[in-house]
Amino acid sequence: MRTMAKPSPSFSGNPKLLRLGNAIRLARLNRKLSQEALADIAEMDRSYLGGIERGEHNIAIINLLKIAEALEMKLSVLLASCEL
Repeated sequence: MRTMAKPSPSFSGNPKLLRLGNAIRLARLNRKLSQEALADIAEMDRSYLGGIERGEHNIAIINLLKIAEALEMKLSVLLASCEL
């Protein structure tokens, strides 16, 4: 049975994670991708991606790279879009 990632008790709702999540959501919507489609391309669970977009997870750099690649963006562009 697959367990779902729980929100980070220390970082959930952090303003920087919220900005990053919003930037990912906007980039995904601009590319007309559902969360499920982006998660599939990035090879991650859809619910985990949803948590990232909501600023609930302190995301690992490798997962951030996967998302940027799935969005066909450079990581630097994604981070610049949320002023991080």
